[in-house]
Amino acid sequence: MALPDTAPLLVGLLLLFHAFGAWAIVEVNMEDKVEVMAGETAQITCMFTTDEGLGGTTIQWFYVLPNKERQRIYNKEPMHEAAEQNTLFTHRISLNVNGTAAVLAIRDVGVRDNLEFICVIKTLTPEEAEGRTQLQVFKSPTFPTIEAVETGISVNEEAPSKIGSCRVKNGYPKPNITWYRNNMPLRNTPPEVVVTSSTTIESSGLFSVQSELTMKVKKEHKDAVFYCEVIYFVPGATKMTESQHINITVYYLPTEVNIWVESPKGKIKEGDTLELRCDNNGNYPSSITTIKHQNSEYSVENKTMVRTNVKRLDGGVYECTFEETDNFDEISGSTKVSVNYLESAVITPKDSIAVMEGEELKASCNALSSLQTSTTWFKNEKLVSKGNTLSVKSATLETAGMYKCVVTVPEMEGMKTSSTLQVNVKGSPQILGPDVQEVETYETTVNLTCSATGFPAPTIMWTTSDGKNLNALQTETEDGAQSVVTFKITSNVKVFCNASNDFGSKVVEFNIKTILNTTLTTITSMPTISTTTRSTTTISSDTVVHTTPTATTTTSTNTITDDTVQTPTKSPNIKKESKGFVIAIIIIAIFLLAILGSVLYFLYKKGRICGRSGKQDFSKRKSSKDNIVVEMKSDNTEEAILLGVNGEKQQPNDQ
Repeated sequence: MALPDTAPLLVGLLLLFHAFGAWAIVEVNMEDKVEVMAGETAQITCMFTTDEGLGGTTIQWFYVLPNKERQRIYNKEPMHEAAEQNTLFTHRISLNVNGTAAVLAIRDVGVRDNLEFICVIKTLTPEEAEGRTQLQVFKSPTFPTIEAVETGISVNEEAPSKIGSCRVKNGYPKPNITWYRNNMPLRNTPPEVVVTSSTTIESSGLFSVQSELTMKVKKEHKDAVFYCEVIYFVPGATKMTESQHINITVYYLPTEVNIWVESPKGKIKEGDTLELRCDNNGNYPSSITTIKHQNSEYSVENKTMVRTNVKRLDGGVYECTFEETDNFDEISGSTKVSVNYLESAVITPKDSIAVMEGEELKASCNALSSLQTSTTWFKNEKLVSKGNTLSVKSATLETAGMYKCVVTVPEMEGMKTSSTLQVNVKGSPQILGPDVQEVETYETTVNLTCSATGFPAPTIMWTTSDGKNLNALQTETEDGAQSVVTFKITSNVKVFCNASNDFGSKVVEFNIKTILNTTLTTITSMPTISTTTRSTTTISSDTVVHTTPTATTTTSTNTITDDTVQTPTKSPNIKKESKGFVIAIIIIAIFLLAILGSVLYFLYKKGRICGRSGKQDFSKRKSSKDNIVVEMKSDNTEEAILLGVNGEKQQPNDQ
């Protein structure tokens, strides 16, 4: 090591400079402060100058203790340098000398490193110089937390009430907290506003700050927004962090109470469901709200009242009362409810009216209502008049009938009432239909109907042309009467319907003509044409049958009722008026055939025809025809006569 050899030389140089009075000049320049965030590396620079050069320069670093004493942490001599042992910085510092700049680096700085550092420069001569730098360490605090008071605050409180608290942790230097209401800062101005703060120094040396806001609450604070703002420092700047916003519940007495109709919207009518709502501009926890109907004292302890199927008496004044139960202070508001109504329509005269034919008909219809009404008159669903009065200058029988008066309220849908009036017109009866009516029938029984109008209701009598009175059923109709008669017909007859009342009478004639009224009781015999085919005809009373022998080999039976006439053919264009003539011709022909049969039978008995031996055979003349046997029966079921070819009776087993 060269240090022992050069030491005498250096000592000699110092003595030489001292002998000649020549001292070296040393200057040191340092920044007043160095700012750094906690956890980073701080670099403190010491700029120095000396006319001796760097060969004999000694650099020493110190920090100032709280008691103002110095504690060396680093020493650099021309031939040796090292950090002092057992200090706060032993393992965290290093020195870098570059020319005339000595830079002390401190790693992982913390708030405990917030100290003043001294750089000392010494030369070979006794001259030295030093410089000082304040190391400032910064730590950003946590995000501020804010808590609002959970209970409501009454404006009646005399002392300031707590609004909330704000807290911020682990900042350096100490953060500052400011309270805001609606973006306006709150200053500590007791007793209206009181802000109290407390600071806690953590074991790490960081600061935690808590601030509490209390103030006298007013009604206008019910919608206010409160928050706190934290201001803290960083190297070369100042920063701000804003907390969340909070609201408070403010209790205050109302100054106004409102009550209104929630539904229905618009006008109210009888039968509606009425809903009333009540509210006030206050906010008080211990209170009672009551809605009361002043006319009936009907009330509910609620902010809502519902009444179904309201009547006009349910209208009137409804009052809502707010009562504060702590001091029993009251405040109320009211509203008037109108329930519109429409009473039943009343017609004058009531129920019915009777006027003489030709006189004036006049009736009125009215319905009591709270609103303007409109009246119309209908007859048979047809509009006949508008307005309260129904008037007909000259009444006729057509004027009579049922009239309906309808009263409505145009401005409110659904409000309608009605009533009816029976109008009767006094006058002689009128019978529907012509005065003379023709009736033709095949039946032996006929039903006749006679309908008459008039007031009073006519009495209907039935008589025949021979002076007989007929019993009939009479019923009253809306505009008169109706009668139905039923009787048997034996011949053409005239029937009269006579309708009469206090003002006259009317007669209608019914001419009844029978199409068929003949009874055939017996047909004796028919000539025998052949003995091969048998034809049988059964005839009842009032029946005419016309048959023609045929040459078929089948047996046929013809049954004719009272209402039937059978002929071989019937022209489709025969008119109703010619039917009687045709039937008469058929009847005459049948009688002629019966007479002819009787004559032939008589001649046979006398032996004038075909001897009694029966040996003569008609088949010689008409061999192609079969025998025809006719069975004739009377109404009293006489014994059937079987005619053979010999004219004698045959036993049934001979057939």
